Amino acid sequence: MDAFSNGPNSLIKYLSEALQVISQYPCQFVDNSERTTRRASVALIIRIRPHFNHWPAEESFKTGNEESFDLQRYFAMPWVQYGDPEVIFIKRAAREGDRWTSHVALPGGKRDPEDNDDKSVAIRETAEEIGLDLTSPDSIYIGKLPERLILTALGTVPILTLCPFVFLWTKTVLPPLKLQPGEVASAHWVPIRIMLSPSSRTVKYINSSDRIMKRGGPVSKLVLQSILGSIEFSAITLLPSESIHCSSSEEFFPREDLIQLQSKKSYFDRIFNWNTTGKRNQLIKTDPLLLWGLTLGILVDFFHLMPPYNAIELWSYPTFTNYDVRLVINILTRSLRRRNRDSLKIDFSTSLTVIDNETNAVPNKNSVSVGGLVCMAEIIQKSRFNQSHIVGTLLDGYYDMLRRGAIIAASLRVAGVISLAYIIFKGYKRV
Repeated sequence: MDAFSNGPNSLIKYLSEALQVISQYPCQFVDNSERTTRRASVALIIRIRPHFNHWPAEESFKTGNEESFDLQRYFAMPWVQYGDPEVIFIKRAAREGDRWTSHVALPGGKRDPEDNDDKSVAIRETAEEIGLDLTSPDSIYIGKLPERLILTALGTVPILTLCPFVFLWTKTVLPPLKLQPGEVASAHWVPIRIMLSPSSRTVKYINSSDRIMKRGGPVSKLVLQSILGSIEFSAITLLPSESIHCSSSEEFFPREDLIQLQSKKSYFDRIFNWNTTGKRNQLIKTDPLLLWGLTLGILVDFFHLMPPYNAIELWSYPTFTNYDVRLVINILTRSLRRRNRDSLKIDFSTSLTVIDNETNAVPNKNSVSVGGLVCMAEIIQKSRFNQSHIVGTLLDGYYDMLRRGAIIAASLRVAGVISLAYIIFKGYKRV
């Protein structure tokens, strides 16, 4: 039976409480100008998709302006209580040389000199990238999530400061989205319950030589990749309820002169239809939508405000795929990981609330309790006023140890190879 047919969706209640917290405890501006002057903003846009059995007869709720908007009254509406909350993501266009190529992200971009503030950047970029006007009366600005300093090269090179802003689209319908060719390949509405489900969790593998070695030839990069393996990041497989693709882009489907192609088909092509089969196979083969990296970190901050308050389970520490390298890193970072978790003052209890049939509270094997159980309201207030985002707190000092562990593991591997070669050489000389 439908999970929502027996009563209101409990996830709606938790979402309402989280949005109240965000609106009441706004995060402040963080000055990272000493490390980087570049800033960027993204928009976390939420909407409620009505349930089939509770579709509203008419849109009777008047949003008014942001000052007069009543979140509690909005979430008390029957169609909202039975609805399915969703977040919109974009898949960036594939562009050579772009560090964000084909990434799943939130709408947003870099701040320009003419922008008034960080919030206006999120609004402008959303309008440019997907054609959604966040200044519309149907869009309500909720608040701001913690800013984060984005680093590359395993946490050594600062790129920019990222500012996430939360918006709520209050209507059941949206104006037609207009995706920007060359910037956005597709846009996807994904239910929150799918992102919170343990069955959606997976990993993303990245070539380690691309992250560690900015210089060097293909041979040195190949050797490094063979020693360390790939870098493993936690990820979530996204299952959209609605998707739209930028058909104006060549990435969607290359433009062809169908008449000319038909006339140029060879005799064998016409018999076996090889060209059509190849095109069909290309269309069938699609990469899954994976939420990972800094965008996953933003969602962890947001989901952390909702029961069962174990959103950190959506995320795990980056590591390498080779088991010996992974073992060395685990040993080196054990105390650091425990200290960083202690600083969050989070109690991962096994008796946590269940959101729905599939989103179960996942017990953490490394449960941490500081001074007993901490009042959840105190945790929420601390997380709102603490300008360091959750993933940033957990990663504090981690990449330094990761690089050190990689060097130690690589040295042990090289020493092992040399020792083995020496033993073989000595044995060969005796013979």
